[in-house]
Amino acid sequence: MGEPMARSLQKAGFSVTACAYRRRERLERLLAGGVTEAEHPAAVAAASEVVITCVPDAPQVEEALFGPHGAASGANAGTLFIDMSTISPVATRTYARRLAELGHRFVDAPVSGGPVRAASGTLTIMAGGSDADVAAARPVLEAMGTPHHLGPVGMGETVKLVNQIIISNVMIANAEALTFAKRSGADLEAVRAVISSATGSNYLLEHWLPKTWFAGTFEGGFALDLLRKDLNAALEAARTMVLPMPASALAYQLYTLQSAEGDGSRDYTAIAKFYDGIAGEQVAAGDVRQEPRLQ
Repeated sequence: MGEPMARSLQKAGFSVTACAYRRRERLERLLAGGVTEAEHPAAVAAASEVVITCVPDAPQVEEALFGPHGAASGANAGTLFIDMSTISPVATRTYARRLAELGHRFVDAPVSGGPVRAASGTLTIMAGGSDADVAAARPVLEAMGTPHHLGPVGMGETVKLVNQIIISNVMIANAEALTFAKRSGADLEAVRAVISSATGSNYLLEHWLPKTWFAGTFEGGFALDLLRKDLNAALEAARTMVLPMPASALAYQLYTLQSAEGDGSRDYTAIAKFYDGIAGEQVAAGDVRQEPRLQ
């Protein structure tokens, strides 16, 4: 995500300084396009008015901000930090407080849309922070997509986790329902055509599954283990509210089971393989036409 997001910032006219996280080849491509390299997050912060992090989970945010050579140690007073990772709102409020104690500002702004929409600068961005801080962040966020100010710090993460709760459960419902249809002898293309105009219609059935399960591939897309991580963050936040979420807890266990089968790095539609196993056959590949209009 970081590479296409950095390109969007460049296209909007921002000067971008970056450092490598896991894969240096991505930074090398950005350097070839005019991004400036810094040795570590502290050096990035020293050269920047706005510091953006977008990493897998809270421990990586902690490392990037407060670890050895973390960005907080190199930032000038009043630096605006924007965390675009998807993490627990409990953790994000802690980071906001720690940065405020150092004299910095903070906005949580997780995104939805994946690498394709990151490349086109059309991400959905869910922002949490004070009115003044979100207003200061808005020009930067608008370079990458459409920001929505949803309330104080932590509310961006909360709404992003709402999205993840929904997609994780809806994906399982799709896989289970289509397995039911297949075992009953129904034509899956006919089923999908009818459901697309019925109350069971949903974005994943119309736009996501045709590119993955229906096409016989689970490569690319949104990694199943990242969705597991997001579900765990949602369940963690729910525990602090003493809020039971039995459907999401079951979804977490089902995705964990499929991850244990070796599909953690594949698109989360790989949960359909669980149902293929139950059905004793491959349910969808070749049974549902991939329509060119679905992109």
